[in-house]
Amino acid sequence: MSIKAKTGKLRWAIVCLVAIATIINYIDRGALSVLWPEISKELDLTKQDYANIAIVFTFTYAIGQALFGKIFDWIGTRLGFVLSIVVWSIATMLHAFSHSLLTFSIFRGILGLAEAGNWPGATKANAEWFPINERALAQGIFNSGAAIGGIVSAPVVGFLFVFLESWQATFIAIGALGFLWLVPWLIIYKSGPDAHPWISAEEREYILTGQRNVETNETADYAPDTREILWRKESWGVIMASFFLDPIWWLFITWLPLYLNETYGFGVEEIATYAWIPYVGAMLGAWFGGILAGRLLGKGWSTNKTRKSVIALGGLIMLISLLSTMQASSPLIAVALMAIILFGFQVAVGNIQTLPSDFYSGKSVATLAGFSGMAAKLAVAGSTYFIPQLTETSYAPAFAIGAGLAIMTVLSVLIFCPEIKPLKPKTIN
Repeated sequence: MSIKAKTGKLRWAIVCLVAIATIINYIDRGALSVLWPEISKELDLTKQDYANIAIVFTFTYAIGQALFGKIFDWIGTRLGFVLSIVVWSIATMLHAFSHSLLTFSIFRGILGLAEAGNWPGATKANAEWFPINERALAQGIFNSGAAIGGIVSAPVVGFLFVFLESWQATFIAIGALGFLWLVPWLIIYKSGPDAHPWISAEEREYILTGQRNVETNETADYAPDTREILWRKESWGVIMASFFLDPIWWLFITWLPLYLNETYGFGVEEIATYAWIPYVGAMLGAWFGGILAGRLLGKGWSTNKTRKSVIALGGLIMLISLLSTMQASSPLIAVALMAIILFGFQVAVGNIQTLPSDFYSGKSVATLAGFSGMAAKLAVAGSTYFIPQLTETSYAPAFAIGAGLAIMTVLSVLIFCPEIKPLKPKTIN
């Protein structure tokens, strides 16, 4: 029997719970876009109102990334997730009581602040629970939660809307999902692998010894403070890659339902029929990117070569498919190309999100993940503001900009992360 067969599966249960939290996260955030045709008619709100609400969400989401990065490093993964999901579930339910641009913006802002905790928390859990050679796959499983959430969000919200016959009741129903998730989380996640009472000795040893870099035989035990994190160019490679990459994902998260509505005249039921398709590509890309990185590392590739090669592959896939989407001639072709775009996105992002744990120890991982997430969401906020103007007659300009962002993402890693390996302290003058 192999060593892996003996190590146990607790770490996989942890990452699956995080993936389920991410599915809930995406159902909650996606509800507004799916229900917007009904909400806008009832409350007489406009496309610009929708953009303004999305911008508020994105700005608070950006703040929440940095805030929760520090919170997770402070109170730990277990309680950090509890705080995040409780607040965002309550915020989702409060959407049912919105009646204007102002109230939607307030509740959307609270939702964005709390939902942001899911991402630095997942990166921290990955760093704690997985050896280096499994981190990209673990991150892929977690990221597939975002894809699955995108797949099921529109159908689930559409079904609940038809069944409950009310957008207000739909928000309350989906908000309750987060509280159900807390039950298995509090039962299973008792501590990290070094002290968890359920973990086998073999799995504990496999995780902790596997966190050493193969080439240098070093563990990422460097845990700098915030100032030093931001002083390192490698940190800025992670931050800038996230800044350029994230608007591509959010172009579809935020605007896909409206794109289908404006371009093809789709209503809520038709949007629910088509809007899930791109996220199938995202789910497959998350798995593919993680498996590919693991296999390359298993063949003796260095962490540096593996991460950069897989990120570049994802960027190339996005570049080609984004340019092709500008010429899509039917809704089916459009969403199929979008599936390829999100496939490439997930191939790249899963490996970018492992970079904090490649460079630093678990005590700083969530902090860097939070800063990169904040930068990403600020970029999303800026792009969201201009989308209504860019897409007055066609969404092609938005897709063209996305192609340029894919190039910049890859260049950020190649230029600012010359060697992906555990960093050592430097003296700051």
